[in-house]
Amino acid sequence: MKIAVISEVSARDKNPLIVGALQALGHDVANAGMTADGDEAPLTYIHTGLMAALALDSGAADFVVGGCGTGQGFLTSAMQYPGVFCGLIVSPLDAWLFSQINAGNCVSLRLNQGFGWAGDIQLRYIFEKLFADEPGRGYPDHRSDSQRASREVLGRINAVTHRSMAEIVDALDDAVVAPVMAHKPFVDFINSKKAN
Repeated sequence: MKIAVISEVSARDKNPLIVGALQALGHDVANAGMTADGDEAPLTYIHTGLMAALALDSGAADFVVGGCGTGQGFLTSAMQYPGVFCGLIVSPLDAWLFSQINAGNCVSLRLNQGFGWAGDIQLRYIFEKLFADEPGRGYPDHRSDSQRASREVLGRINAVTHRSMAEIVDALDDAVVAPVMAHKPFVDFINSKKAN
């Protein structure tokens, strides 16, 4: 599974912690957002939500890890796009339940609010639980069929209520699209999928 880490400006200092926690667990990680030491133009959660959608839609990523100060902005932004099923993850239990019940493809982390002492350890525990078991198994077991059916219905609703990514990008204001397409690490990441 290819995991894209897409960090925005308010939480860019947490980027190495996120990447390190995922890599320590053996995941294939692409660091496609802002970095702690980079001098890139600032990307807000508006931009990183679009980046998450493009990464998933293009197939460059199977899963996206993003977030912002509270996690709410990135979550709201990412969920505007087709095929993005994002959850706000605050604890390892949130991570495991999101994986088992919702089987999403994107998570939003709270990277400033409540991110204090041992925040790096909390990230590691979150990722351990997020990827511990096959997603979508359901919990509790007797609810797994109902939860699987609900995920399928939600996928059909998502397909009906959204335009294609190409239509969306064409209709978006250049102030949203231009910073995304000017962010070299992200463009290189997307283009790497096309090269394969």
